[in-house]
Amino acid sequence: MSSSDSPITTLPDDIRHAVALALKEDIGDGDITAALIPESNQATATVITRDDCVICGVDWVNETFHQLDTGVTIDWNVADGDKVEANTTLFTLKGNARSLLTGERTALNFLQLLSGTATVAHYYSDLVHGTDVKLLDTRKTLPGLRTAQKYAVTQGGCYNHRIGLFDAFLIKENHIAACGGIAEAITTAKQHAPGKPVEVEVENIEELKCALDAGADIVMLDNFTLADLREAVHINANHVANQNRTEKAKLEASGGVTDQTLRRIAETGVDYVSIGALTKDCKAVDLSMRVDF
Repeated sequence: MSSSDSPITTLPDDIRHAVALALKEDIGDGDITAALIPESNQATATVITRDDCVICGVDWVNETFHQLDTGVTIDWNVADGDKVEANTTLFTLKGNARSLLTGERTALNFLQLLSGTATVAHYYSDLVHGTDVKLLDTRKTLPGLRTAQKYAVTQGGCYNHRIGLFDAFLIKENHIAACGGIAEAITTAKQHAPGKPVEVEVENIEELKCALDAGADIVMLDNFTLADLREAVHINANHVANQNRTEKAKLEASGGVTDQTLRRIAETGVDYVSIGALTKDCKAVDLSMRVDF
């Protein structure tokens, strides 16, 4: 089974750790600017989006203020996965003024990045509406925020490729060369970690046939033309019949995918299209917090 069939649709369990690190790098040994405000002052704040977007990051915001000050209350008007218009009020904060200002940047950093990721994913997902293809993310994520961004991808309507180097094989050119060939690499992988999905990257039709014969679970078709993608789908279907396999291999198109080419790629009949831009090229959503003292 591909890891794309087991997406991170539930919240990652490392939110607490990620938030703690973010607060530590921002606050250091104390917020000297917030200390200018009398310690007893209370305030109310509202956070709005200046962009149309898909929301993601609610629990990161909650955890930020929970770690800072459990007395801060948050009233949300939206949830992860909601599509909202510019100037929508996302949530309201009430509590100690120092705490609200100290937590502002960390909370909004998480929310703007993850909402940006979800928004990009939603954009690409819309482009293939009506097809059977699943759009996959990659490992091209911000260091330390892998699971957070992969969760955001699912909130935008796309799917996860493998989470890391541990949960599925992805055998590429260098691995193949070191193992002595495609068949040898696949055989070794199945012996090394039985039950883990084995995916192999190929660059032409002959390598595809070799990967199918060797029993690859997934074949990544690297920079194939549209004609070659269609031929690969045809070969894969016939291979199942000829080999009496109960299930055909999954085919994943990769390389040079843009919003201009995606629809045509999806219509070739491949199972997956992987897109690094889902996580590496996302633009943070423009958010604003207004405080009433």
